[in-house]
Amino acid sequence: MQNTTQDVHDILDSTQRTKIWAIGGGKGGVGKSLVTANLSICLALMGYKVVTIDLDLGGANLHTCLGMPIPEKTLSDYLTKKVRDLSEVVTQTPIQNLSIISGAQDDVGIANLKQMQKAKIISKVGSLDADYVLFDLGAGTTFNTLDFFISADQGILTALPEPTSIENTYRFIKSIYHRKLNMVEDLLEIGPLIDQAMNAKISQNSTPADLVSRVIEINPEIGHKLKMEIEKLSPKLIINQVRTQADIDIGFSMKIICRKYFGINLDYVGFLDYDATVWQSVKRRRPLLMEFPNSALVNNFDKIVHRLLNIS
Repeated sequence: MQNTTQDVHDILDSTQRTKIWAIGGGKGGVGKSLVTANLSICLALMGYKVVTIDLDLGGANLHTCLGMPIPEKTLSDYLTKKVRDLSEVVTQTPIQNLSIISGAQDDVGIANLKQMQKAKIISKVGSLDADYVLFDLGAGTTFNTLDFFISADQGILTALPEPTSIENTYRFIKSIYHRKLNMVEDLLEIGPLIDQAMNAKISQNSTPADLVSRVIEINPEIGHKLKMEIEKLSPKLIINQVRTQADIDIGFSMKIICRKYFGINLDYVGFLDYDATVWQSVKRRRPLLMEFPNSALVNNFDKIVHRLLNIS
């Protein structure tokens, strides 16, 4: 890890508000938990206070990536009101400055959160004693996953350089786009237009990116509101398990396609080299960055974190 001479409190804005990063992706097995765990470790090593929350409620395993047994108290204790405050299910990891809220392990069906439970988690996250809170999201495009992703200050997508993962990443972005616009009350009257644009195939002329100009023609006020909401969407992208320059370049191609098709800025923040030490660290139940400090991935994660923090 690089050392930074800039004090962490100078990097956070003057409000000192807890920043939320959500790590998602359209497909299982792309390395979301690996990315969440190691971004959390990087931030903690830089001196930030970090809480990472395992929101893959159907298959929580973030604790394993952090080299821990299943914590005694998990998110389900909070959701079932066994404890009153979210901070009561925070468990310190072996890494200084880094704590975890483990996903629900024991309650069957808890993966299907009610809207009130989801809102409760989102509203209480900011009260945690942390500079950064990282969400490790489940795979797929359930409303739970989409809403946690949208609620974050930064949404980070993890993809593999292979067709199925790329396709599912586009599907995830499309779902975020659709969900976000349907949540804006001022845009309810153009719901049918939004649905029509979102159902268009990538090869068709009518795309979500064309939606803004069409709505501006019909209703300039709503059109500009729509444009503002779309401009707020700027997900980050990490390509995992790259082996070649062609794999690396996939991220740049995805950025261009997202701009052309969706009209949004997909920020390609970096890639992770393919490295067999990942699986060795999981088998040893030790965090990758701590078990293999000389791995190429350490430098990869360092660059990505600095890009996410906008540190040159």
